[in-house]
Amino acid sequence: MSVPRIGFACQYRHPDRSLPAGELKIIEAAFNPRTTILRWMDSVSRAVAYAKLTEIVEHNLQAQLRLLAYVITLPEPLQMLRLSSDLLPFYSHPKVAAFYQRPEMEQRLIDGFAAIGEVARAANIRLSMHPGQYCVLGSDRPDVVENSLAEFEYHADMIRMMGYGRTFQDFKCNLHIAGKLGGDGVRAVWPRLSHEARQCITFENDEKTYGVDDCLALADLAPVVLDVHHCWIHEDDYIDPHSERVARIIDSWRGVRPTMHLSQPQERLQELGLNAERKMEMPEVLKVAPKRELYGHSARMWNHWTNGYVLQFLDRFDIMFEAKDKNVATIEFYERYLKDA
Repeated sequence: MSVPRIGFACQYRHPDRSLPAGELKIIEAAFNPRTTILRWMDSVSRAVAYAKLTEIVEHNLQAQLRLLAYVITLPEPLQMLRLSSDLLPFYSHPKVAAFYQRPEMEQRLIDGFAAIGEVARAANIRLSMHPGQYCVLGSDRPDVVENSLAEFEYHADMIRMMGYGRTFQDFKCNLHIAGKLGGDGVRAVWPRLSHEARQCITFENDEKTYGVDDCLALADLAPVVLDVHHCWIHEDDYIDPHSERVARIIDSWRGVRPTMHLSQPQERLQELGLNAERKMEMPEVLKVAPKRELYGHSARMWNHWTNGYVLQFLDRFDIMFEAKDKNVATIEFYERYLKDA
């Protein structure tokens, strides 16, 4: 039987938060990706820009290996990780494409990502990615669609070099529907996505426009990632774990263990009178905070009612935590709810 997993996203946080901030920054920097800005690259010579990019890429590849080595030390239920989308700065940008197309860099990427994939598969670490807000396949603007396709294929290239994208959902690359055309726009561009992209893509409900039902309408294309926090905001209540819609979400994964997302609103809601032990009823919440203040993620999973609610999914779903304290939040949850279960 597959062991349920809970995972963290992209960045490492050192568990000893009592250390001085400067010391924490140094420790964490070894595990976390670096980047640069296009304006700086335009301000220096090509040689200087390429040298800096080479240094960043090398750091980022090694940082992912260090991060995986750390995840391997965690209990098996915690061996799940979302890799950063920022490993190869400006990979899909026309101004920088020539840098990545040089034979020596192409080979370094092939070797580097192959090593990442080999380590993850050997340890059975479940991996995913999540392209950012500018990847809008459902846009009504052709230029945005082209840029979005290039950005998603950047992720597909990394997935391919890691040795994934060979079977359905051997790696998960998550998107929001987004854009004025929504699902119709996604369907229009779907044939233009590479085989690896179509093997790995998932659709996540958002908190504002495209909810669970919109994602289910695309379930013939790709699985649905249920975000229970987004659903709570969008529908003003938590989805029933045993509802027909949750069953349809599971079916969309076609026999692969589904992934869902968990986040909570920021801890400051407790200062406004919300009780960590009680369900956050939307009418009560809206008396003290507007919906726009519910979008941001908390540092830890502070609301114990929500945590108990989410545990009802864990027999069927893996859960990606979206919390500012990253791995520290997943470890705390594991110690409280799962270690002795």
